[in-house]
Amino acid sequence: MQKNKFKYLLLPLVIVASLNASDMRSLLFHGNCITCHFEHKSVSAPSIDEIKENYMRAFPSREDFISYMANWIVKPSKDSSIMLDAIKKYELMPELGFEESTTREIASYIYDTDFSKKHEGHDYSSTINSQ
Repeated sequence: MQKNKFKYLLLPLVIVASLNASDMRSLLFHGNCITCHFEHKSVSAPSIDEIKENYMRAFPSREDFISYMANWIVKPSKDSSIMLDAIKKYELMPELGFEESTTREIASYIYDTDFSKKHEGHDYSSTINSQ
């Protein structure tokens, strides 16, 4: 009987932890990346749409996409870039001091998010006209 009680107490914790992990990825992305990388418009850096399209073409598997992007964000390099045209246009992204665990969260959020639809952490209606 005690085991069953524990199982029912654990399930809400697992659900809350999952929601918090998703919220964290969104917060990391929207709190950092959007400063330079707008979702739909390239201004001072390539748009997230452009970045995701290039990375999806080069790395269709989720793990490869996340791994390559996360490593590149930690140590941006022209030699390892898959977007040389963007570097010519906007210059190389600076090193931002993120740990790889953080950049993996951000890269997974980018891979998993359909930016053409309303998504977590973003008020789509207020920025669709400004981007």
